[in-house]
Amino acid sequence: MDYTSRELMVVCAARQIRDGERVFVGMRLPLLAFALAKHTHAPNCIGLFENGVIRDIPAAELLYTMGDPPNISEALWTTGTRKVIGLMATGEIQLGFIGGAEIDCYGNLNTSLIGDWQQPKVRLPGSGGGADIASMAERLAIIMPHERHRLRERVDFITSPGYGYPDERGPAGTSWRQRTGLPRGGPAALITTLAVFTFDPTTGRAMLQTYHPGTSIEQVQEQTGWPLQLASNCAETIPPSAEELRLIRQCDPDGVWTR
Repeated sequence: MDYTSRELMVVCAARQIRDGERVFVGMRLPLLAFALAKHTHAPNCIGLFENGVIRDIPAAELLYTMGDPPNISEALWTTGTRKVIGLMATGEIQLGFIGGAEIDCYGNLNTSLIGDWQQPKVRLPGSGGGADIASMAERLAIIMPHERHRLRERVDFITSPGYGYPDERGPAGTSWRQRTGLPRGGPAALITTLAVFTFDPTTGRAMLQTYHPGTSIEQVQEQTGWPLQLASNCAETIPPSAEELRLIRQCDPDGVWTR
């Protein structure tokens, strides 16, 4: 069965969504993941967008930006950014999707700069709502290309917190989040073009959960800037079904986000 790496990533992202959950969707692949989950195993999930749109059905047309008219039409609520961020602050959002330029083995994300803070080599767009989602959603799913310079032992700057770093006060993981003032949440999955990682909440470290068809653990290691830790049930990623591909291509017929 022919499919692209992005279509597989959409399927892996959709598998993170549980029925009845409120999901901070965002754009591109998570948008398609929301639609796929809604049409398959999670018909009662609700999608929230950073611009203040809340939907219980996917938009009738492909979205190029979250402010496109099809995203407004038939929405449950069109409000503002503060209102949807406020829902996260009160613990109402079960899952949030974000991406990043760099990520480390503890799930900390950088979208601010590459290099030294005073004289960076590259300036990046910044947080947007990423830090809010990473800090306040009950679970975080991260989607990004898998390249060694992106998956680093330690990122140059933490824009959106994962599980922190071990320090003199204690280990990384959920205990780091708690002592930093983040009482819930943390990365649950890192979905890349090569693999899916989960995270050990005690240590905060990423664990290779599955490697995509056509790749191997060795290939994943070559493109990962930290020594891999394998989940106890590490295996090959289950590929998309014919029905999943049909639904994705129905939502994105020209492959704008998936080719």
